[in-house]
Formats: sequence, C-alpha cells, structure tokens
Amino acid sequence: MEHKSALEHPIFKIISECAQALDMPAFVIGGFVRDHILQRGEAKDIDIVALGSGIALAKKVAATLKDTTEVAIFKNFGTAMIKSDGLELEFVGARKESYQRDSRKPIVEDGTLEDDQNRRDFTINALALSLNQGSFGALTDPFNGLEDLKNGILRTPLEPAITYSDDPLRMMRAIRFATQLHFTIEESSLKAIQENKERIKIISKERIVDELHKILAAPRPSLGFALLHKTGLLPLILPELTALQGIDEIEGQKHKDNFWHTLEVVDNIAQTTDDVWLRWAALLHDIGKAPTKKFHKKIGWTFHGHEFVGSKMVYKLFKRLRMPLNDKMKFVQKMVYMSSRPIILSENFVTDAAVRRLVFDAGEYVEDLMTLCEADITTKNPKKQRKYKNNFKLVRKKIIEVEERDRIRNFQPPVSGEEIMTAFALRPSKEIGMIKDAIKEAILEGEIPNEHAAAYTYMLKKGKELGLKPVAL
Repeated sequence: MEHKSALEHPIFKIISECAQALDMPAFVIGGFVRDHILQRGEAKDIDIVALGSGIALAKKVAATLKDTTEVAIFKNFGTAMIKSDGLELEFVGARKESYQRDSRKPIVEDGTLEDDQNRRDFTINALALSLNQGSFGALTDPFNGLEDLKNGILRTPLEPAITYSDDPLRMMRAIRFATQLHFTIEESSLKAIQENKERIKIISKERIVDELHKILAAPRPSLGFALLHKTGLLPLILPELTALQGIDEIEGQKHKDNFWHTLEVVDNIAQTTDDVWLRWAALLHDIGKAPTKKFHKKIGWTFHGHEFVGSKMVYKLFKRLRMPLNDKMKFVQKMVYMSSRPIILSENFVTDAAVRRLVFDAGEYVEDLMTLCEADITTKNPKKQRKYKNNFKLVRKKIIEVEERDRIRNFQPPVSGEEIMTAFALRPSKEIGMIKDAIKEAILEGEIPNEHAAAYTYMLKKGKELGLKPVAL
C-alpha cells in the first residue's frame, strides 16, 4: 500500500536522494505516519530511520539544504537533528534494544528495519513509509497497525509485559495516546500496565510530568486520569488526587465523591481554556478536602480551610514532581487558595465592596479565577445549574462595573509612602504602613474613591487620628 501523499514536502525527495547516494535505505516512521493516516494535520516532528548511520545521512541532508542550521549530533544516542522550513527532522540508525532491570536506557546495537519496528511502543507508531527509489511511499506495517488505527486500539508490537517493563514510561504514553486520540487500550495491555505499575518509580519525574501535561492538554483530560486511576498509577504519581476518592456516610449524611467531581471540573475547564496551568489549578483545586474533612452532628460534613491547606499542598506537590517553583506554581497556588471566593459571592447579594476585594486579591488573574469557578459547577440539577450560571454572570458584570469605576485590578496606592513621610515629616516607621493600609481599606470599602485628592485628604485625617501633625506648607 502506498501513501505518497504524505511525502509531498520537498524535504522527503532530498532525503531520498541523499540516502540513495549513500546506498543507505531510509524510512519515515512513527508519529508523522500515524498522524497523516489519522488526518490530524501536518506534523512538524519527523523521525527518519536509516539502515546505517543516521548521523551520516543527517550530515549529507544538511549539506544539500541551503537554509539549514548546524546539524545537532547526539553521539551517545546515535541520533542527529536538523531544523528546516519549520520542520524538525530526527535521524537515527535502525537498531535493536535490550534493557536492564534498573533503567529505561537500553543497550543498543545496529539492527534491521524489523528490529527497529519491534522496539516501538505501539503498533500505530511502528508504521514506516519508504523513502527509497523504486518503493517511495510504500507502507511497511508488520503488526497490523493500520487496522488498530481504524479500530481505535492501542496495542504493543511485542508482549505487553515486556514492552512496559523494559521502558515503564510507555505506560504513561499508552494512557496519553488513549486520551489524545480517544483510543481504547487493548485488554492484555491494560492488565500489563496494572501488573507493572510499580516500575514507574524508575522513571524521572520530569518525564512523568511531560506526559501529565499532554494528558491535561487533551480535549477530555478525565479519560487519562480515569485510566491512571484504574491502572493504579495515579496513587504512585498524584496520591493527593486519589485521597479524594470515595463517599463517606455517617448518620445518613454523605458528601460528594471529590475525585470524580474534580475530573468533571477539569473537563469543564478544558472546554474554555487551553492554559495548561489553569487546567492544573482545576485538577488540584480540591486537594485540601481530604485532610480537612470532618463530620459534625449538627451540620454534617465540612472541609473548613481546604483552600488554604490545598494551596500549601500545591507547593509540596510541585516540588516532589520537580515542576517549576516559579510564577507558574504561584499562579496555581493562588487559584486553589481563592477557588471558593467567587462561589461565596455568587450565593449572596453581591456588594461593591466584596467585588472590589475579590478584584484586589485576584489582581490580573480575576478572569482565570472566574473561569475556574464556572467550571466548578457540576450539579446535575438543571435549575440549580441555571441559577449558579446566572449568578456568576452577575458577578462578572459587577466586576466590569467596579473595575471601570474604581480601577482596583493591579492596585497602586494613590498616595505614596514618600508623600506620607513628607506630609508629616516622618522617618520610615510603622505609621506609614498603617496609613497606607487605612487608605487601601477605605477605597475597597467604598468610603473614598480611588483618586489622589480624596486619598490625600483621608491620609491627613488618618494621620491626625494617629497623633501625627502635618507639616505647615
């Protein structure tokens, strides 16, 4: 079967001619072929397998191309990379691999195309297109990958237990592909993941997080997290999430299953934002509920302070998974910490002062916070759902009105510390902070407008209350 249409880009003709000149058969393999057959748009990452030295072929191609930068050579892996015309081409010699128990890094030796296809993770990633003259565009499909593509099945080329034990990252990749492509993991493969789950411990945290990012970026991330849960991988990676699972009942009073609720929230937010960090916030917004869960005879189940506890847990979780401890982590922390604030507002009569405080505390992230809270509506009661959504619309409207009038977002004090010092002939002291806080509070409460003249007058009044004397001008 031929798939020449996949190879219309002129780069493939150049690679073909270079391979011919070196008397070195070459093939396009993996994701590029898979995505072309699935019609998932043009892939920019292209893997080329050569029956010989991938590095030699890359150098020959680079010399032929006029616009290319240097060839990036990774001698330890026997690979080379070229970036050209928006494409990223990776060249490798066909190889066979064997593994040791304590590492996913294989012992590599030269091999045939068949050896190279055997070492692939899934049948749908073992499809190869010939770049050789005489068979250009011909598809090699030793494991019936085309059939699996058509039926939406993820299957390993070899015995699944060996595939997953050799390189346990493939367990995460199976779940990620199942999520991205909406495919089913074949039964014996799923069982092998369950049996080999402990092997995930030899994989670096960075690699695991990379797969989690891709699962979170999918149209329905819940598919992946449900599979991670089903296979037993989730408690080994994100125990904070599995701790939320289950419904307790005391004296006939139950609480909702916060694990499955969380997955609904993540799917909801995936419909409104591609921001992976906001999706992380949705995934972690309730993690403080497991450690704060209590039952009280009079009021039933409570989760007091779960937002504060959850925000502290975010730092520990990011640190453990070696995720960035920078502004991304602080953003997720802030979203988790404030996740209930708009909900409380939407349930009560919305005062201007409450909205001003929300905007002040959320700052530039107030839109993200509202998006998260709207995604948190998972009630199946249509009447309640309508009510919550309408209430959030009112809160959003109020935010716009208050912001236009009072300019609270990214608030800057209208009277500076230097002005206060000059007005009362003060040296740096606690009184300056007290006056600044009083002005801020007065603006947030609506006692004075967010304007310099009004704030200055209020400053003089507050200073006098503190026993300070203004300097005569």
